[in-house]
Amino acid sequence: MSVPEFGAILLLTLFATLHYILLCYNIMSEAQRPSISPTQATPSIQPLSTPEQTRQIEINRLRAKAAQRLKESERSPSDKSNAYNKRPLNATTSPTAGPSKPQPLKRDSRLGTYFEYDLSKMVNTKGGFLVEDGQEIDEERIRKEKARERERAKQDQEPPIALDPAQSLKCRECQSLDIDHQFRKVFKCLVCKKCQDDMPEKYSLLTKTECKEDYLLTDPEMRDEEAMPHLLKANPHKSTYANMMLYVRYQVEEFAWKKWGSPEALDAEYERRKSEKKKKKNKKFEESLRELRKKTKEIISQALVSATNAVDRQFSLHSLHCYFLTSASPATPIVYEIDRVRNGRSYVTRAVKAIQNGRVIFVMLCSFQKPEPWQPGHQSPMPSVKAPEECESDEDRYLRMAQKEGTHPKVVEVYKQMAVERVRSPIAVRVAVEHQEEPDGTIQYMYWMKAKNIPNYDAPFQKCILGYFSDMHFISSAGRTLGLRRGGRGPTALSMVVSDHQSLPSLHSAQNNPTLNLASQR
Repeated sequence: MSVPEFGAILLLTLFATLHYILLCYNIMSEAQRPSISPTQATPSIQPLSTPEQTRQIEINRLRAKAAQRLKESERSPSDKSNAYNKRPLNATTSPTAGPSKPQPLKRDSRLGTYFEYDLSKMVNTKGGFLVEDGQEIDEERIRKEKARERERAKQDQEPPIALDPAQSLKCRECQSLDIDHQFRKVFKCLVCKKCQDDMPEKYSLLTKTECKEDYLLTDPEMRDEEAMPHLLKANPHKSTYANMMLYVRYQVEEFAWKKWGSPEALDAEYERRKSEKKKKKNKKFEESLRELRKKTKEIISQALVSATNAVDRQFSLHSLHCYFLTSASPATPIVYEIDRVRNGRSYVTRAVKAIQNGRVIFVMLCSFQKPEPWQPGHQSPMPSVKAPEECESDEDRYLRMAQKEGTHPKVVEVYKQMAVERVRSPIAVRVAVEHQEEPDGTIQYMYWMKAKNIPNYDAPFQKCILGYFSDMHFISSAGRTLGLRRGGRGPTALSMVVSDHQSLPSLHSAQNNPTLNLASQR
């Protein structure tokens, strides 16, 4: 026999022996099993009681039960069974405790803060509130509230019709007894509904705004209850607005005739105020227009300065083309946005956007060129005119025209305003040639222009000043050439709407005397 076979036989023998021992242990009786040592963690298993011990335990249990029944019968004699072997209804197991009361529910903390009310104790006192029984009721307050309620009902109650027709209230127009009691109470006016509808020129209701605008009444006058009775009504536009104040038309007219003297005097005062209002509006418009013109000139020069700062110093302005998209406000700053469209060796292009209040109001496209003196050039020759010191300034010319005899006062005022505007302008303008007609029929207007109190700048920034010049006297000269006049009427009326602006500035120097040539096209 080999060693593996011997080991397998030995292992089988051990398993069989262990199985036999476990089987014998299970079939042993409870008394024959070995007890577990008290030192072990598991509790000890007690042996079964003997028959004598079991009989003694049962006797003791019956004696205790009999003693308990005797004690209960002595304490409560009413617990005896009735004829049907049932306990009486009024029997209780406890001699002292009565019927148990229902305990109130405990407060739930998750519900937060709240007040507990016993609705079974609430009574209605007809005062609009619910109070508890034990709380005192203010009888005096309730009595006063009822008295006020009776007074309001009596006030709102329509007056009875008297048996005598002579004593009854009648309509002032048709003598009808069916008068409008709201008009009677508020406006002290006896009129019926039918007459109100048939005669709106007398009994229609006017708002406070209509009285102020049409009859020129003031707020203190309209708040006077005795002089101007009015009806308060909820505003139909919004509930949070102030109440509407309504007035009867004939009462408003009577008060207005008494105040102004007559309807004709009221109409004259109305026309006077209307003309003054229009004059103030026109004056404000002219001031804003002057500011707008000044701002328009500034936009061109400022945009050109922004574009010049965005190119190399070796490039100079060659041409510009701009559009005025919408009007500018002098009270709001303008942001200039530069777009580098093209960078070439000889030419660079820049696009400028002027932005105000988030909107683009002006667009300019300008081209810069590197100087090329060898290239051919052309410009108009300098005309033969008087020196700037010998020419009349714009402000002097406007004052001279204002002092001319026979000039309308309104025109005189306009000339004076233009003279003041020219004095405040940063550009000095002198008239070299007022009106000159060439042999070929060309009409010329020539002006000297100079920047006031501005130091000498380089050529690129002098061209920016030329951009400011380009919006002065050009379109007005074109209008005068065609025989059109600003403020004229009919075929000679002049209306200027300029959106496109194109300039070709050039700067030349000869013997340290710079000459500025500017060609502008619109």
